[in-house]
Amino acid sequence: MVKTIMIIDDTRDTVEMVEKLLKSEGYTTIIAFNGKEALEKLRSLKGGKRPDLILLDMFMPEMSGREVCETIRADKDPGLKDIKIAFFTVANFKEHGKQTLKDLKVIDYITKPFDVDDLLNRLRTMLEQ
Repeated sequence: MVKTIMIIDDTRDTVEMVEKLLKSEGYTTIIAFNGKEALEKLRSLKGGKRPDLILLDMFMPEMSGREVCETIRADKDPGLKDIKIAFFTVANFKEHGKQTLKDLKVIDYITKPFDVDDLLNRLRTMLEQ
């Protein structure tokens, strides 16, 4: 079964590069360039059309990745609030930050710049969890 990954990042080049990479690996993608657009798209999708994983940039204008994640986790729709989320960020998390990720039910984080093979391997692992 083909897996769908949603890419949420305000940097167009990053989104286009990751989308092209994921499509070349057989994934279906959904893209959004900010938190508001991402939430609107997620709420408009139902059931099997929702992504299997969200790759979410932490640092975006207007609505941060953390705010997007908190909004998703607080949603009343279990099909939305239980979607797997991984942060895609330039940040490196210390112990306190890693606890915050657990609290937000974020399954992993991938630092930018990223290694292509590492990204693909980690995405596969996350999708299998």
